[in-house]
Amino acid sequence: MDKIVNSAAEAVADIVRGSSLAVGGFGLCGIPQALIEALLETGVDDLKTVSNNCGVDEWGLGSLLRAKRISRTTGSYVGENKEFERQFLSGELEVELVPQGTLAERLRAGGAGIPAFFTPSGVGTQVALGGLPLRYDGSGATAKASEPKEVRTFDGVEYALEHAIVCDYALVHARYGDRHGNLVYEKSAQNFNPLCAAAGRVTIAEVEEIVKPGDLDPALVHTPGIFVQRVVQVSVEKRIERRTVRVV
Repeated sequence: MDKIVNSAAEAVADIVRGSSLAVGGFGLCGIPQALIEALLETGVDDLKTVSNNCGVDEWGLGSLLRAKRISRTTGSYVGENKEFERQFLSGELEVELVPQGTLAERLRAGGAGIPAFFTPSGVGTQVALGGLPLRYDGSGATAKASEPKEVRTFDGVEYALEHAIVCDYALVHARYGDRHGNLVYEKSAQNFNPLCAAAGRVTIAEVEEIVKPGDLDPALVHTPGIFVQRVVQVSVEKRIERRTVRVV
């Protein structure tokens, strides 16, 4: 099956208002920037995103956030995104903060068809006890808070129940892909991409280079094509979230 589409715009054309999106990347590394920009151009809003972080003010998911296209986001790190902070504290954005390892496992479980799992992370804190602000009312008070999680004891250790994440769409970035949807990520740009790719009902992959079927070593494929529905070749600018230098 040939899964290649002609443009990023074509790849995201059926994403509608209110869709949930699992978006790969860590900071600005390995983010599907071309797909994000194409989605911004469509004008769809009320998006629910799941990603390690929400980009920066004008790049990555931060561009969608700045345009007020995201109504809810699930992630582990706010990052250096002032607009994210402003929208959250003003009550414009609903935010579910999740321990990073738990977020990774929730995505992995969703891709594996596992509905829920128990983890010791967060036990004894508001993560498990509930009461974490999900949305503020604009005056500093909590308008919506997280619910308590089920806690069980196994071999004398307490574990909290976490539910898997499955999204309507997944947007990922890979170094190589073929027309069957097999993907290979570049070094640390792998990060959350394979987990998000598996957690999307429809997974859209932007790739830097499309190769012929058989050119990718099966042992080195990170995401098998069975998880991917669309592939588009892109050329994007790669930015550094915080550039640091040292004086010699």
